[in-house]
Amino acid sequence: MPSEETRTTTSTTGRARAATDAPREGRGRSTRAWTTRLVVVGIVLSALNLRPAITSLGALLEEVRAGLGMSGSVAGLLTSVPPLCFAVFGVMAPRLARRFGSAAVVCAGMVAIAAGLAVRPYVGSTPAFLAASALALMGIAVSNVLMPVIVKRWFPDRIGSMTGLYSMALAMGTSAAAAVTVPLAGVLGHSWQSGLSAWALLAAVAVLPWLPLLRDRGAEPAAQAPARTGPARETQAPALRITRSRTAWALAVFFGLQATAAYITMGWMAQIFRDAGVPAGTAGLLLAVTMVMGVPLAFVIPRLATRLPQQGPIVLVLGVCGLAGYAGLYVAPAAGAWVWALLLGVANCAFPLALTMVGMRARTGPGVAKLSAFAQSTGYLISIPGPLLVGVLYQSSGGWGVPLALMAGLLVPQTVAGYLAGRNRTVEDEAAR
Repeated sequence: MPSEETRTTTSTTGRARAATDAPREGRGRSTRAWTTRLVVVGIVLSALNLRPAITSLGALLEEVRAGLGMSGSVAGLLTSVPPLCFAVFGVMAPRLARRFGSAAVVCAGMVAIAAGLAVRPYVGSTPAFLAASALALMGIAVSNVLMPVIVKRWFPDRIGSMTGLYSMALAMGTSAAAAVTVPLAGVLGHSWQSGLSAWALLAAVAVLPWLPLLRDRGAEPAAQAPARTGPARETQAPALRITRSRTAWALAVFFGLQATAAYITMGWMAQIFRDAGVPAGTAGLLLAVTMVMGVPLAFVIPRLATRLPQQGPIVLVLGVCGLAGYAGLYVAPAAGAWVWALLLGVANCAFPLALTMVGMRARTGPGVAKLSAFAQSTGYLISIPGPLLVGVLYQSSGGWGVPLALMAGLLVPQTVAGYLAGRNRTVEDEAAR
């Protein structure tokens, strides 16, 4: 039997170890909490930078066309560059994240956005302008794909609220760039170059929160007990053949057609109003209203979507709003401009809904990464012809009737695909079958 001395020594050692471990565990919890807050800040700042490169250009497209000597068809090509870059570079994001870590890839993406936006207004030629835009869009592309992955990994039990926060910040950045770029260019010497390049500063700020996370390679926290927020544990699973999933294809089509509508809106909506006799500043504000509708709705819709077994009813409501908005632009573009801007703003909230469904239609982090890359890359490939075709139709027909008919027609398959993607199932189960 152990002596009293031995029991005393063991008891003393246990108390000493507990006393030593307690501060260590406390520091571990504090570090994880601090890191989680840093991830939230990084997500918000990054989301703010995922659309100003596009909507700032839409607000000053006429001035850019005049400054660089672009035709309507070339301007249409310019509005097709974002989905092309998102399709080409977005598919690389999961592989880069596995090698370098999601935080490092998003950080590099913010650097690319800042560099591209700072350089492109001053290059002096259309090809160089396109190349600098592609650099910024490459950074946006990889961040687009990895944001749902980061949300799934760090906030597995808060997908709806965190996707809503991310989508709301994205909508704020989108609408701010649309509303502020024209007056900002006026303040900075009536120069469209200064109005466009100013957004590089916001991207540079978004680099900072990711710097302390660069060593993260997806490693699990040292503590064994699961935390409410923190990297989610993943189990080894067979390779997911995402192309075998009908839901993945439906989500890709839905994503692609909503992206088509969004980039047509961001690239051409201000011009539609200007051609109807609306002043340039007001046209920019109308585009901003369309984008700012996504601020409250982008927070509400993902939370609502995660509480519904199927998301099809939300898809139907968004489709009806879009059809009403396009009809209004055709019948009375100037007289009802504010109403049409509001309706199209509601319809554009298909984007946060699509992002939410990416997180809901896969069970695991790797599954979300594959589904996000597949849906976004395939979707953006689908969306490439839309803005270019609108530019060609606008120039050839001499008006907006034919382009608006095209936009309204595309809403029908978008609604059907979204309804199918909203069914309660996962891509892992479908691929396995």
